[in-house]
Amino acid sequence: MSFYVTTPIYYVNSTPHIGHAYTTIAADILVRHRRQRGEETFFLTGTDEHGSNIPRVAEEAGLDLQEFVDRNAAAFQEMTVRVNASNDFFVRTTDERHKALVQDFLRRIYDRGDIFESVYAGLYCTRCEAFYTEDELVDGLCPQHGIPPEYVEEKNYFFRLSAYQEPLLRLYDERPDIVIPGFRYNEARSFIERGLEDISVSRASQHWGVPVPWDQSQVVYVWVDALINYWSALGFARPDEDLRARFWPEVRHLLAKDILKFHCVIWPALLMAAGLDVPKQLFVHGYLLMDERKMSKSLGNVIDPLDLIDVYGVDALRYYLFRVATFGQDGNISVDGVHERYERELGNDLGNLVSRTTAMISRYRDGRLRTAPVSAELAADVDRMRLAVESRLDAFDITGALDAIWESVRTLNRHVEQSAPWELAKDDGREEDLDRVLYELADGLRAVAVALSAFVPETSARILAALGQPGELAWDEVASGRLAEVEGVEPAAPLFPRVDAPATAA
Repeated sequence: MSFYVTTPIYYVNSTPHIGHAYTTIAADILVRHRRQRGEETFFLTGTDEHGSNIPRVAEEAGLDLQEFVDRNAAAFQEMTVRVNASNDFFVRTTDERHKALVQDFLRRIYDRGDIFESVYAGLYCTRCEAFYTEDELVDGLCPQHGIPPEYVEEKNYFFRLSAYQEPLLRLYDERPDIVIPGFRYNEARSFIERGLEDISVSRASQHWGVPVPWDQSQVVYVWVDALINYWSALGFARPDEDLRARFWPEVRHLLAKDILKFHCVIWPALLMAAGLDVPKQLFVHGYLLMDERKMSKSLGNVIDPLDLIDVYGVDALRYYLFRVATFGQDGNISVDGVHERYERELGNDLGNLVSRTTAMISRYRDGRLRTAPVSAELAADVDRMRLAVESRLDAFDITGALDAIWESVRTLNRHVEQSAPWELAKDDGREEDLDRVLYELADGLRAVAVALSAFVPETSARILAALGQPGELAWDEVASGRLAEVEGVEPAAPLFPRVDAPATAA
């Protein structure tokens, strides 16, 4: 079985913010988990480097166009590394190999008669590079950026999107899980039902982009160029190997709700017209908000994920983003919130559990952990956790999967308090009870660490190392009684050392 997951490619008109990190980390969690389960995987992210905004912003920065996109693409590549994403490839739309495959893709549609020349006259938001109808505006403004769109009139090429209204409706009827969550499916299907109009796929007034293969005087509309990356990258991601036949039928796209129309309506239609498989699934998530407002560079309310990593570490950021709100819904975030979760859940719930367990093994048993039977209750809890994490991640419910793991963390903390190993250690007649409790705690922590590996990989490896275990374990190791007898266990260093509250905290 194969699993191919993509993030949207990020627009290089500015540098990354935490919203970009959010989708990248989500994709990484999903693909790491699938690898643990032994599946063949591919994870793609990258940058969208064309469009009308880029020449303008590059000129304002006093930089050559390619120099400008190279600089900002490097910032996104750095973010990908810093958030510990295990992507297989980073695609850039200025790559000549991508451009050639975009032209090949459009030529297929053109040769089938689904692209024609006409005159476009309508409203265009330069900020999001999108065309809008009057009905889609909010008080005459772009619904995403709150600015008035420009009236554009030019001769260019159109895709017969209207011809694919019925095929799209049939697709949605046959595959009710193609778009999730369900309310996003309803939103996309409703958009199709209202009637589809043909869309422009080229721009005559721009030069920065992929030339239209049959008319070099025009360039491919940036959104069409960008969407094709998901298919094109597989053609050249590995030297002398085309991965499209292996991975394309299993592609899952992650995207934010503001680009639903492009991904859930236009993209499947383009693929149908090109004679290619439509996506296996599209997961549409909400926004990260600050003070209930979408983060935006233009609003000045963004959080730099690298700043948080510098203070709290990458795993704290990865954890926080999927605990603060259900993945798929909007979530209000703050630096204060990161600090509070870091101290209470990571530091106290998990960090103290690891510290106490390893310290008691070291103190009461000279670092030697003896095997012992695990109670039926604790064994059942591990089984529950394993099954819950599997099913929830299969449904892209990253938050629900983390919740399931944290239930086990809290179960182990209750077990410490109820069994009181420090009291057992005072009674020479209860050595077997002490061995059993210490083993149950360590064995449970081992299972939790394996389950957490996709979410907080560095922390998981540190927990396993503290228990004398290999740093990478397969998913079927999330089971009770798998911890073998070990020696040399020492008190673990704090997983999440205390940090000063941020200056912005109340």
